[in-house]
Amino acid sequence: MVVLKTSQELAKMKKAGSVSAQALQVGGAAVRPGITTGEIDRIIKSFILSKGAKPSFLGYGGFPASACISINEEVIHGIPGKRVIQEGDIVSIDVGAILDGYQGDNAGTFAAGKVSAEAQALMDATQQSLLAAIAVMRPGARLGDIGHTVQSYVEARGFGVVREYVGHGIGRKMHEEPEVPNYGHPGHGIRLVAGMVLAVEPMITQHSPAVKVLDDDWTVITADHGLAAHYEHTIAITDNGPVILTLP
Repeated sequence: MVVLKTSQELAKMKKAGSVSAQALQVGGAAVRPGITTGEIDRIIKSFILSKGAKPSFLGYGGFPASACISINEEVIHGIPGKRVIQEGDIVSIDVGAILDGYQGDNAGTFAAGKVSAEAQALMDATQQSLLAAIAVMRPGARLGDIGHTVQSYVEARGFGVVREYVGHGIGRKMHEEPEVPNYGHPGHGIRLVAGMVLAVEPMITQHSPAVKVLDDDWTVITADHGLAAHYEHTIAITDNGPVILTLP
């Protein structure tokens, strides 16, 4: 069942989204050669707690950290730890915050020093596909319009769309209905209505979209070890169009 939010609930989600967005900003600013992923996670956790919020991911399904930090071929769900970030790495950070009972969820991919032209092109295309998808999220559009927009944008540039993992509804729970694929057919799927809140998160690969899960049962990597990028916003559907709730 899709849970529609009232204006009061959206106001609370905007506050949670702001904390989540600021935490992502703080974490991204910490990305540099020589820092460990564990250090970035501690920075993010400390920031979220300082705002009177709780990290959404810490303990969620048994996840052991406050942020998912995924490097290069790691698509999502990377576990922070002792790994040292190197010059030229691209680092995807996914972070959520719970404030006053509501969730904010967002992600971004950050460059550690100077990255390759293809890595930068992948990051740019992933981010732009998200923004293009948000633009179509108006009442009356279909769920398939979101995925089709992402898919057509990145595939036209030679990149792949991960099928096994998708975006989602969000509210009091991190994952609510509906699922929001990053691929699909325009004009298909449920109709978007005011009050829906969706976390849209393109997970895009340099080459093949095939992925596999490592032995830690969390970290998802590209099967061909090509690069991956991940961007995400929490978006409210309103009568006046889409509103990004995860802004600093």
